[in-house]
Amino acid sequence: MRHQKHHASLGVTREHREAMLSNLAASLIKHGRIQTTLSKARALRPFIEKIITKAKRAAVATDKSASLHQRRLALRDVRDEDAITLLFNEKVSQFANRAGGYTRIYKLGARRVSDAAELALIEFVAAEDTGYKKSKGRKSAKGKKSAPKVEAPAEAAVETEAAPDAPVEGEAQG
Repeated sequence: MRHQKHHASLGVTREHREAMLSNLAASLIKHGRIQTTLSKARALRPFIEKIITKAKRAAVATDKSASLHQRRLALRDVRDEDAITLLFNEKVSQFANRAGGYTRIYKLGARRVSDAAELALIEFVAAEDTGYKKSKGRKSAKGKKSAPKVEAPAEAAVETEAAPDAPVEGEAQG
């Protein structure tokens, strides 16, 4: 049974999909952001995040053999040696303090002219970027009564007014 074995097939064979994801990942590592279709970007996200995790494991490894093993595992998936060298030697430091979520996908408004595919931009998230705080969902007004608004007492408003002997803005002093 193929329970929970779903992945984006992208309409191609397994070999073609592996090669395509490998090439997309290499381009993303080299350039930092790439424009592709939304479905390819969504398929690329878990693929590249696993590669980055391997690079992070290699960076904290105490012995050379463990580091080399992680590099070879990454090279098995991304078949571009220059991209893997760049990731493992330079770019891994920007992900050291992140516990996942290394990429961000932006949907682009325009569709591709030739086949009307939805376009997306996938990029690496900067190390210092905290992102936005997700809302906890839409609050329902059904069944809940809103609390009445409490207004400030009138004496507080009097205290904040300007003193009578202070000059008023716009008046000429002289």
